[in-house]
Amino acid sequence: MSLPKDLLYSEEHEWVKKEGDKVRIGITDFAQDELGDIVFVELPEVGEEIEADEPFGSVESVKTVSELYAPLSGKIVEINEELEDSPELVNESPYEKAWMIVIEPSDESEYDDLLDADGYQAVIEEG
Repeated sequence: MSLPKDLLYSEEHEWVKKEGDKVRIGITDFAQDELGDIVFVELPEVGEEIEADEPFGSVESVKTVSELYAPLSGKIVEINEELEDSPELVNESPYEKAWMIVIEPSDESEYDDLLDADGYQAVIEEG
């Protein structure tokens, strides 16, 4: 299982990558593996506000439908439209091609609630 050290993670299995004043968000390798083959991804619209720990979309796999939970609050400035036609990218490339949204975070203190790779690994192992 891949767990890049340069990312932050939520206990809900989302990853966060700081890119200047914006943040790119997706689901982790562990999450996509647990879900199985992804067949549909539902994302919000650009311009919407999301709240930390609240659902912002969903992924549907052959097994189940799972909510996506925002690791940070902020305004959506970009969505990965490629996932509409190619949801399988979530399985193939969860950290590179299958990012889900880019936001402008509204509360810097929320970073304190995120985990580094080692902290996230511990969450997975506790199961």
